[in-house]
Amino acid sequence: MKTEERRELLDFAVRVAEYAGRATLAHFHTTLDVERKDDGTPVTVADREAERRVREAIAARFPADAIVGEEFGEGAGGGQGSGSGQASGGGAAGGEAAGGGGPAAGRRWIVDPIDGTKSFIHGVPLYGVLLALEEEGEPVVGVLHFPALGEVVAAAVGAGCWWNGRRVHVSEVDRLDRALVLATGDTPPGTEARVAKLRRLEAAAGVARTWGDAYGYALVATGRAEVMVDPIVRVWDVAAVRPVIEEAGGVFTDWDGRPDHTAGHAVATNAALADVVREILGGVA
Repeated sequence: MKTEERRELLDFAVRVAEYAGRATLAHFHTTLDVERKDDGTPVTVADREAERRVREAIAARFPADAIVGEEFGEGAGGGQGSGSGQASGGGAAGGEAAGGGGPAAGRRWIVDPIDGTKSFIHGVPLYGVLLALEEEGEPVVGVLHFPALGEVVAAAVGAGCWWNGRRVHVSEVDRLDRALVLATGDTPPGTEARVAKLRRLEAAAGVARTWGDAYGYALVATGRAEVMVDPIVRVWDVAAVRPVIEEAGGVFTDWDGRPDHTAGHAVATNAALADVVREILGGVA
């Protein structure tokens, strides 16, 4: 696919993410019923409504493209997996975000309708709407949209990384003791070995904070932090992150240094600190 085609897909993805983000804002700072999924993680009506909006918009423009999302599973043509209901307001998705175009072989959209649901529930504005496009298993478009902050960090392979319309790059900080290191605060069972490595990394950092989830990766891509680490992730948590970090000049890998957004653990850094950070974190997967 040519770079110009990817730019057009990126523009579409940004519009879709912003459209879904407006659905989340309608429920932000309100009293919500919080359900628990089988894995114990929370979900709300806002998560489901945002994902439905994304699926409807993609189905209207690219009906044969596969879609996988946190709340409704995987399907083609905007199909929703088990447990989904009929989406409402389909005309709005088509009117605001869709347009002409056809599907492409080997394409899959990956959506996390609210990355950071726990933050969202507590009224913390650091949650995001994430949307990625894979071609033959490789993410080529990524959008990180933070509705409550009014921020969009987005990238397409070959087209650069953009923060609210401005081209951005990772920082040039080359000393760990001057770096801002971020991590998602949750430490699920089974991640003890990774967490021990993370503690070593945090002890060596200039500043360590838990401004995690997708916003941590956005801070790295825009040069406001140097390292973001997740001991456990799902593909929808980081598929959009990989092109964003790489197009900003950074390095995205799993903890063993492989450029893999499906491994279940992730680390993003600027280029200058890539080796030293992975040396501390490596060998625990």
